[in-house]
Amino acid sequence: MSTPRLLDEILNYNQQFVHDKEYEKYETTKFPKKRMVILTCMDTRLLELLPKAMNMGNGDVKTIKNAGALVTHPFGSIMRSILVAVYELQAEEVLVIGHYDCGMSGLKSEHVIEKMKERGIEEATLATLDHSGIDVMEWLHGFDNVADSVKHSVDIIKNHPLMPKDTPIHGMVIDPKTGKLDVAVNGYEK
Repeated sequence: MSTPRLLDEILNYNQQFVHDKEYEKYETTKFPKKRMVILTCMDTRLLELLPKAMNMGNGDVKTIKNAGALVTHPFGSIMRSILVAVYELQAEEVLVIGHYDCGMSGLKSEHVIEKMKERGIEEATLATLDHSGIDVMEWLHGFDNVADSVKHSVDIIKNHPLMPKDTPIHGMVIDPKTGKLDVAVNGYEK
């Protein structure tokens, strides 16, 4: 006996959503009305809480999400997305928002690698990556303090050679229970 798969549920719902023209209430442009791009965590608790806590609605901001709201490489996809938002999509400010009780806080690479091995990733694959110059242990490592992590990402963005110097880069930490925002970096201050 098979149970319905999540993809099937999504597609069935989507068919009805389109048929009923539910999309009409979400129509907007590709340009953010509040002229901001936000980098935040992919945490499920933030999906609706974060925009509500900030008075943001559909079409107001560009949102980029990853594990921990981290900019790990100055020329990776996160930084590219931020630069595209600034240069092509009319974002005039950047906001990095981490959150308390983040899964990346205190994440130990060793635990992730053990789970990889349990799911079939071979030691030889990890060794090949290591010999190719990819430090998987460092790549998977989380952070110890969310405010420090936010400040670090803000610093990478702010000091990026392709980021306009007049772009305010802010950093905040949100409480995933209450929505309270704490300022880590005020991008208007020098």
